Amino acid sequence: MGRVTERRRVIRIRDGAVSTRPDTLVAEEPLEIRLGGKPLAITMRTPGDDFALAAGFLVSEGVLAGADELATIVYCAGATEDGTNTYNVVDVRLADGVPVPDITLERNVYTTSSCGLCGKASLDAVRTTARWPLDSPSGDRLRIDPATLAALPDRLRAAQRVFERTGGLHAAALFTADGELLDIREDVGRHNAVDKIVGRALQDGRLPLSSCVLMVSGRASFELAQKAVMAGIPVLAAVSAPSSLAVDLAAETGLTLVGFLRGASMNVYAGEQRLALGAAATTG
Repeated sequence: MGRVTERRRVIRIRDGAVSTRPDTLVAEEPLEIRLGGKPLAITMRTPGDDFALAAGFLVSEGVLAGADELATIVYCAGATEDGTNTYNVVDVRLADGVPVPDITLERNVYTTSSCGLCGKASLDAVRTTARWPLDSPSGDRLRIDPATLAALPDRLRAAQRVFERTGGLHAAALFTADGELLDIREDVGRHNAVDKIVGRALQDGRLPLSSCVLMVSGRASFELAQKAVMAGIPVLAAVSAPSSLAVDLAAETGLTLVGFLRGASMNVYAGEQRLALGAAATTG
């Protein structure tokens, strides 16, 4: 199995002084996900938690919703011409009775693009396939104080062990409404980090994650909002900006979407009812 980090020679220039030294880099390798032996998607990822990544990906695609729907995930031996196992190909088998989606070329293009479908079609696809509506009474119980939200980026950063050595990884973390860290995963792709979080929750029988806050490094894309909705996560917070389509999806599904979460400052783009704003909420 591939390593999370690798060493490479680098020429270092500091204040005009030149030296050579080894540097620790985050590893990046392709992972092919097969469903019932048929190729479904390829993603560039940091090796590790590959089974969780595959399971989480299938949750976001609406294929899986519970551990009982998953039979096995295995690495494919003999994935290369010489028969060696690269640990870069996994095959997912669904439990008996779980419908296998039609794997077409069109579906493959969509799922490997890392940007979802386009416009209204993508919003409709998520809304119609989501198993746990966030705007239902059961999906609208979580309340969180803005001060608790404000503390999450520092807690996320402090828990990023591989980032400390490489400076080159995104992270996704699950927190309770009280700010307790439940799980964190790192990956070269922020969408993979979220899949690893969701996939581990599926394997442990913890979906939907209706009492959790998902905190991500970087921006909040449509794809990350989609993954939150499909896992039943009511709050998505990011340290950077959301995309317009992510905001549209949040507004349509009831997702609380927070961006530019830095220090005590944040922008709430949708789902403000879950934040304990009190008299501080104003319009302008």
